[in-house]
Amino acid sequence: MLRMIAMLAMLGLAACGSTRGGGGGVPGYAGGDISCVPYARARSGIALQGDAWQWWDAAAQSGRYDRSRSPRVGSVLVFMRTSRNRSGHLSVVTRVVSPREIRVDHANWASGRARGQIARDQPVVDVSPNNDWSLVRVWYPPANGLGRTAFPTYGFIHGGRLIAEAN
Repeated sequence: MLRMIAMLAMLGLAACGSTRGGGGGVPGYAGGDISCVPYARARSGIALQGDAWQWWDAAAQSGRYDRSRSPRVGSVLVFMRTSRNRSGHLSVVTRVVSPREIRVDHANWASGRARGQIARDQPVVDVSPNNDWSLVRVWYPPANGLGRTAFPTYGFIHGGRLIAEAN
């Protein structure tokens, strides 16, 4: 547990997108001032480097991690970079609810005072026309529902494991 806390604190200096900020009291978010990359690395054990969107190619180049369009507990969902999401994003799969819904833990998804916060057990829904997880909508706690934006993804990186997080 102490190792996990130390790792999260130490890796908090790295960035998913390099913008982070503190904040608290936003429903659905808790603690931390960390970006998605170090958080996903610490929670999944997948040891890749680079911005979030670079993980997809890095996984293939490493030869250590499988990639697919099917979620598994402990895998990392890699979001493409877009004009709204310039560095991409990473989420760790904590539960597969159905063929079109998963639950994830991730950090730094929010904006404003919740930036850098950790969100746990957040629904992500596959809205892709081919049911292949190439386009998803993500739960947004301030709205208490799925966000309106559909985000493109590369898919899931496998080979990690879900590492328990200290409370």
